Amino acid sequence: QKLEFPLAGDVVRWFGDPDGTGHTARGITTASNAGVIVTAPADGSIVFAGAFRSYGQTIILNVGDGYYVVFTGMKDVNVRQGRFVFSGEPIAVMGEKRVASATALALETDRPTLYIEFRNGNTTVDSKPWWLAKETGRARNDS
Repeated sequence: QKLEFPLAGDVVRWFGDPDGTGHTARGITTASNAGVIVTAPADGSIVFAGAFRSYGQTIILNVGDGYYVVFTGMKDVNVRQGRFVFSGEPIAVMGEKRVASATALALETDRPTLYIEFRNGNTTVDSKPWWLAKETGRARNDS
């Protein structure tokens, strides 16, 4: 079962790409625009929703079978912990600018960015095969 991408935007960093800090990215970073709606990519329950450390607004979605999807970088979160959401349901809104966090450093964009991490237990996994027909080539502004 393929997942709908959670927002309109351009992937600027894929899982496994250099993250600019000497490590590899453990998730996907997508550049979007202010006011863009973030939707749930799958049915699941919200296990966390709110501000988390320096990552701005964060949502953790339990999609079952030990898998979780973590979203950071949104401006407004529209769901509460404990709520069940359906695939395609709006869960957050992107803000005017990029949230300064470690995951957004060294990006050549000032657009708001959504960071998406897939986890199986405590392990991050490459989510690329899960997405429905999202362009998986190199981002245009990648060197």
